[in-house]
Amino acid sequence: MSFSEHFPIYSKLSAREQEILSSSAVLRTASRGTLIHNGALDCLGLILVRSGQLRAYFTSDEGKEITLYRLFDRDICMLTASCVMSSIQFEIMITAEKDTQFWIVPPYVYKKLMEQSAVVANYTNELMATRLTDVMWVMEQVLWKSFDRRLAQFLLQEQEVEGTSVLKLTHEVIASHLGTAREVVTRMLKYFQTEGIVRLTRGTVELTDLAGLQRLESP
Repeated sequence: MSFSEHFPIYSKLSAREQEILSSSAVLRTASRGTLIHNGALDCLGLILVRSGQLRAYFTSDEGKEITLYRLFDRDICMLTASCVMSSIQFEIMITAEKDTQFWIVPPYVYKKLMEQSAVVANYTNELMATRLTDVMWVMEQVLWKSFDRRLAQFLLQEQEVEGTSVLKLTHEVIASHLGTAREVVTRMLKYFQTEGIVRLTRGTVELTDLAGLQRLESP
């Protein structure tokens, strides 16, 4: 499918604006594990996912990571082009969790469209508000939610994303998503296993009691 079929407001743009976007959008491919965007100094541009899966996350000075949100087919990320909005800067990182195809619209092209088109400007504000809401939700979970509930919620989300209860996840990867130490994840997973909620093997977490996880996740 083409860029025009993926970009949500494409049909609302003028013919000239459509031409500018379509001609400037560059389709790229990233293999799993590739770092696509590296902090606020890397003003990559607008990202529109064609297929695959990307992960947006923060990294602390000590190297600890925490996942902010994922990007799937047709999802758009504006935080990788935060330089077009002078008052917003984010040290956000983007990596490919799966082999991914995505378009990039250069920041100078998108900034010019924002300045000329009320439709683009309004849509951009909506995108930024949505992503900031995602970030604030994650911060709220970290501050106020117990780790067993956060881990249960994460495992259920992964089961939904992957479409299977057998998750190919190491404890280190889970720790990176949740912004904690591997040892903390290991202790909690072992507790879950004693409760019959999961079964642990090397590099795999099998969810054996989805209802139990759902009870843990609930307040």
